[in-house]
Amino acid sequence: MDNQRFILWVTLGFLLWLSYQAWQQDYAQAVFQPGSQPAIAERADSLQDTLPDIVIETSSAAMDPATITVQPSATESLGQAQPPQPVQANKAPVIHVSTDVFDLEIGLQGGDIRRATLKAYPVAKDRPEQKITLLSSNPADLYQLQTGLRTTEGASAPDFQAWFRTEQPDYRLADGENELQVKLHWNDGHGISGIKQYTFRRGEYGIHVKTTISNGSDANWTGADYLRIRRHNQKQERSMFDVETFSFHGPVFYDGEKYEKLDSDEIQAGEIDGTYGNAWIASIEHHFLTAAVPPAGYDYRGSVRQNIDELLALGPGHVIQPGQSHTFEGSLFIGPKLTDQLEDLASGLRLTVDYGWLTIISQPLFWLLNKVYGFIGNWGWAILIVTVLLKLLFFKLTETSGKSMAKMRKLQPRIKLLQERYKDDREALSKGMMEMYKREKVNPVAGCLPMLVQMPVFLAFYWVLLESVEMRQAPFMLWITDLSSRDPYFILPVLMGAAMFGQFKLNPAPPDPVQAKIFMIMPLMMTGMMAFFPAGLVLYWFSNTLLSIAQQWRINKVIEAAG
Repeated sequence: MDNQRFILWVTLGFLLWLSYQAWQQDYAQAVFQPGSQPAIAERADSLQDTLPDIVIETSSAAMDPATITVQPSATESLGQAQPPQPVQANKAPVIHVSTDVFDLEIGLQGGDIRRATLKAYPVAKDRPEQKITLLSSNPADLYQLQTGLRTTEGASAPDFQAWFRTEQPDYRLADGENELQVKLHWNDGHGISGIKQYTFRRGEYGIHVKTTISNGSDANWTGADYLRIRRHNQKQERSMFDVETFSFHGPVFYDGEKYEKLDSDEIQAGEIDGTYGNAWIASIEHHFLTAAVPPAGYDYRGSVRQNIDELLALGPGHVIQPGQSHTFEGSLFIGPKLTDQLEDLASGLRLTVDYGWLTIISQPLFWLLNKVYGFIGNWGWAILIVTVLLKLLFFKLTETSGKSMAKMRKLQPRIKLLQERYKDDREALSKGMMEMYKREKVNPVAGCLPMLVQMPVFLAFYWVLLESVEMRQAPFMLWITDLSSRDPYFILPVLMGAAMFGQFKLNPAPPDPVQAKIFMIMPLMMTGMMAFFPAGLVLYWFSNTLLSIAQQWRINKVIEAAG
């Protein structure tokens, strides 16, 4: 095996891998799960919007909250499908909340955030007025993040069907203020009252939510809080030239130790059912997510209903005696996958920045990239500087490969003579070349190991550029105004292709004429493919190729000078 053949197979393998990932997203999962009904987008039906009733198991110590367990009733277990009933998008009154990062709507029925518009994130660079919006009550694109309380059958609780009141219709984070509190009031008319409070902080996408229940009646009130994410899982059409093709879109779960991306089959099989400490649930997509983080010791369940993924965190039951109160707390995250904010909110939440199996390498790479950006304030220059640093890190390894290439290049005339002499005897040709390699102390496989060591780092850098929301719509210079989208004039891909062709000419030609022809057209193939990839990725590939050319040119000169 020679270096040229190895490079060829690695490059082709990478292209096949990209195609396979796109195929997996488009065809590997069926549009409908077994037993499911037509997609909600095509019919005005949906499952009954219910939560499990609470069964309070009591004993002689029934007044002690520690002895109370909360579980779904037999008739409304999350694992059982409910009969479909027609629903309409919820038209209940809403209040508006505006912070420096959010424009939100909170429904007075249920007291849940219905819509969250992210002020700093336009849908497209050329449409700055249209912002990314998460959450929806419309059946066709249902996306709900719900919080509330459930209680024993026959009693009232501030759940998703309860009505709240508020002191004003609009709330705004004023200039100079760092915190905004939105309070919603509820009571059952029989002495049980509650205050649901959302706390928003300047610059943060994490939201603290707490509900305080006061018992003004003459009987015990028993209940438990819940956090729930429900989302329509309709398949999205994508192509391999859409960077979102390679990003997971759906529910995820963290059990305190392990992070899992869930598909519908896993949820149906009860993959997450159980009680966990320091766990959380979330729904992710490319660059954005919603997450619910309850306190430790909650009971988690998952299900798929009518093409809707559903994750539920149900807290332990609490008995509130007459004249007493109790506060239930949790945290939400609605917004971009900013690693610092995710890590501050909950352990493991930064794993939603989906670097895949190369996370262990990608996270340090992003840390380095972010540090460089902190000094220079431009992600394009940060990419170039980190590319140089990576090249320096692997300089000695790539030098081994480069020397082997240079020696092979020097032997090209003699190799051609051998090919002409033994053109009809492949065995003799192979024997003659091996004797020449041994005599000249040239190892044709010497450069393979360094390339194998570098490949995971290069792929990890690829995923960092692909998944980091910090580089979404980030400008570089001149005509590159968005590193996360393709070069509008295809200049960078053409320059990259030209650099790859120059690298090919600098290296020794493969002995096999078929391989030589493939290597000739490889730059053209890569130019065509990379033309539709984000400019940041092409910038990285182009700059890395230029550095490789400079290093190989220097090595060739040294080898030639040595005679």
